[in-house]
Amino acid sequence: MIKLICEAIFQKKVIQFYYDGELRIVEPHCYGITTAGNQGLRAYQIDGYSSSGNYGWKMYDLGKAVNIEMLTNHFFNIRDGYKRSDKGMSRIYCEI
Repeated sequence: MIKLICEAIFQKKVIQFYYDGELRIVEPHCYGITTAGNQGLRAYQIDGYSSSGNYGWKMYDLGKAVNIEMLTNHFFNIRDGYKRSDKGMSRIYCEI
């Protein structure tokens, strides 16, 4: 999983996965271990289900994600509001 997500981040490719049983489509920006000790993904959600009804910045606990796939579509811009060295992560594997 680390290799797939880091490859998507480095190539700026969109990924999709099922989270709590619902499809999410996101632009991944940072992947690592959260301060709570979970594998986490900081990503900008662009499509799919959102329990809040809003897209935008989310932190996903990847222990709840299944069927993670890298898609062929790219994103070219780093989304506004992204901060390197994410304070929600205690260890970062890769980031934009």
